[in-house]
Amino acid sequence: MDWGILLFMLLDTFVVGVIAFAAGYFLQRSLTSARIQAQAAEAEKTLAEAQARAKDVILKAKDEAIKFRDEVEAELKKKRQDLQREDERLRHRRESIDRRHEMLEARDKRLERKEKDLDRVREALEATQAKQLQELQRLSGLTAEEAKALLLQQIEKETRQDAARLIREIEQEAREEGESRAREIIATAIERVASDQVAETTVSLVPLPNDEMKGRIIGRQGRNIRAIEVATGVDLVVDDTPEAVILSSHNPVRREVARLALNRLINDGRIHPGRIEKIVEKAEEEVNAQILQAAEQAMLELGITGLHPELVKLLGQLKFRTSYGQNVLAHSVETAHLAGMMAAELKADVAVAKLGALLHDIGKAVSHEVGGAHALTGAEIARKYGVPDTVCDIIAAHHGEAEALSLESALVVAADAISGARPGARRESLEQYLKRVESLEQMANAFPGVQQSYAIQAGREIRIIVKPEDIDDLGAINLCKQIVRKVEDNLEYPGQIKVTVIRETRAVEYAK
Repeated sequence: MDWGILLFMLLDTFVVGVIAFAAGYFLQRSLTSARIQAQAAEAEKTLAEAQARAKDVILKAKDEAIKFRDEVEAELKKKRQDLQREDERLRHRRESIDRRHEMLEARDKRLERKEKDLDRVREALEATQAKQLQELQRLSGLTAEEAKALLLQQIEKETRQDAARLIREIEQEAREEGESRAREIIATAIERVASDQVAETTVSLVPLPNDEMKGRIIGRQGRNIRAIEVATGVDLVVDDTPEAVILSSHNPVRREVARLALNRLINDGRIHPGRIEKIVEKAEEEVNAQILQAAEQAMLELGITGLHPELVKLLGQLKFRTSYGQNVLAHSVETAHLAGMMAAELKADVAVAKLGALLHDIGKAVSHEVGGAHALTGAEIARKYGVPDTVCDIIAAHHGEAEALSLESALVVAADAISGARPGARRESLEQYLKRVESLEQMANAFPGVQQSYAIQAGREIRIIVKPEDIDDLGAINLCKQIVRKVEDNLEYPGQIKVTVIRETRAVEYAK
């Protein structure tokens, strides 16, 4: 091959390569420039969209800020109005307190004046006594001792009448003011509780689907009924009562266990000693759960915590106890609400009043086992499980077996009476009612000077008519107090009994 041709071919190839490289370079540069321009346009578009979105966000933020400012201003306005109303209420309350303070000061001044009047009367009596003594000695010729005895009798009679009249006036004035204040506090507490509780009774009658079930409950040679009685500690009475059996036991918790177990056995249909024991165990577990749940619910409702577990268990057992038809646990919770409200009104210890009221009948949970007054028993139980002494004193004193040592104790006594005496809270059997009414009339008729007595208002009031020639007005007041004390000492009754003594003098003449 010719080297010249070869060299020419190589040179031609090099030139073509250079031209191709240059063309590719300029083409790549042109494409790059186009992409840059496109990306710049896209960036400008994105920037414009971002600016538009930013404007929207700023506008929305401004709207939300304005809305939030309006809400804050409305809330502040509402709070200012609430504060104004609260200030107005506090101002009225301060004015009320000032008026009461002025009334108390006026009463104290009246009492001071009456005491001064009594002192002047006493001085006048002493002067009269000296004059009468000298006159008696001069006219009657009596010895000084005899004249003194006669004069003292007369003065004693007059002084007793004056003192009794003055005491009655003071008592009446204090009673009116105290009753007005107490009525206000009690009415407020009752309105706030507004209990619609229905009196409950312990179930002792278990219905049966048919009378044939009685034979299955008794079992062969009585083995089933014996197994039920042994497992539950309850007497099972199968008599002529149609389609029913009766559970008899002094322990309400056992009776509830027996009722649940017997109902399950009847529904299941498999009644034999082995099955009875298992069903009774399950019923006991269910009743124990109900006891704890009832106690915890009562404590939660009243905001009470920290009681000993055994005390909580006893409290829950009150769910199955009744007093004159009223459920004892519901009565205790209602009493705690009332005592707490009255304690708050009188600036007493609300927590102590609530706890004492909740536990005031705790002794009824074991009274069928240990006997004795349930108030004192309950106080011993509470003290055993670490309840403060102030609360134990409340429990012991709520029926008068012990002395009330605090204001909270008196409030629990009042709340207990309100809860038990309100309409529909308690009821009595017909036999107990008739016996109480008869005892009331017999007790009143036994006092000397009583002409007749009548028990009215379903035994909640007794009116005594006295002989006016035997008993004067002061004697009627004294007789009324004596009858009240005798009723409290000798009768058991729900609520309270009003005693009214009536003395009437009639003058009768005939025109002829």
